[in-house]
Amino acid sequence: MTEIWHNPRCSKSRAAKAALDEAGVAYTERRYLDDPPTAAELDAVLGRLGAEPWEVARLNEPVAKELGLKDLERDRARWIEIMVAHPVLIQRPIVVADGAAVVARDEAAVRALARPTGPGLPEALDSL
Repeated sequence: MTEIWHNPRCSKSRAAKAALDEAGVAYTERRYLDDPPTAAELDAVLGRLGAEPWEVARLNEPVAKELGLKDLERDRARWIEIMVAHPVLIQRPIVVADGAAVVARDEAAVRALARPTGPGLPEALDSL
């Protein structure tokens, strides 16, 4: 099953959703600002991304500046806790599919999930 962590106010997020729609991919839309991930969910997605929380944090958000995230010690659990409490800090969109995930800020990132032996996004994404 494919899921997109989506913010409809974000143009990159809308573009990724449109790419999935155009390719005919069945997915679940998670408006993560309204339905934030739990710490366990975010940790799992970070694992799928192969990333640390500070690598997918939106450090230019006002709340990031208020919290001093740029200077915060790189403690994975603490960063996850902060990002769950302030989901606007999570880079968007994130597309998760059968064990893999990408920060889908462009169509190439969405296509990266479509591998012949990969997680199961349809070959239709290859045409994007």
